[in-house]
Amino acid sequence: MGTSANDLELTERLNLIEAMITEGRRRCESWGWTFLLWGVAYYVAFFWAAWEHFAYAWPVTVVAAALLTMLGFWRQGNQPNTTLGRAIGATWAAMGISMFILFDALGFGGHLADARIFFAAASAMLGMANAACSMMLKWKAEFACAMVWWTAAVIASFGSVDAAADAFLAAIFLCQIVFGIYAMILESRRRRERGAAHA
Repeated sequence: MGTSANDLELTERLNLIEAMITEGRRRCESWGWTFLLWGVAYYVAFFWAAWEHFAYAWPVTVVAAALLTMLGFWRQGNQPNTTLGRAIGATWAAMGISMFILFDALGFGGHLADARIFFAAASAMLGMANAACSMMLKWKAEFACAMVWWTAAVIASFGSVDAAADAFLAAIFLCQIVFGIYAMILESRRRRERGAAHA
């Protein structure tokens, strides 16, 4: 009889964990617009820096994108309110702060002369954030993004500057823009299904 009670308690806990993961993935799907926003921001910063040779293109663009992200979350009222949501939000916030500090320090210190360092470090850090979130959410599509970012990091480490730039731009397209649109489509589909169920 005790074993049956333990089995029931274990089943309830596993169901709770699965429900939390499902809710976390749904919450992450509702953040698809942030992936898209940051993908566009990365492209703006990249091409602005390349064409205008403006040293502050990245910091200015990143600060603007961060402000737009905060404004979007504020307007949406979509703050992480579960432990898993806060963990995912913290992972991305920590990655963003680390990238901002590292690249500003390298840039102002004059140690970012080789663009491959930037591409390799940025790609590796983005891969880490995607991988951590995908492992928390058991989301294979986001882990695929991590693999793409890590591949871009390897190409940047061993390839030419042009190859590194091409890999970085391709990773932005696939892992920020395409993944963001994919998440937004999933969220839209879920909302339609919920609306049909309530009708």
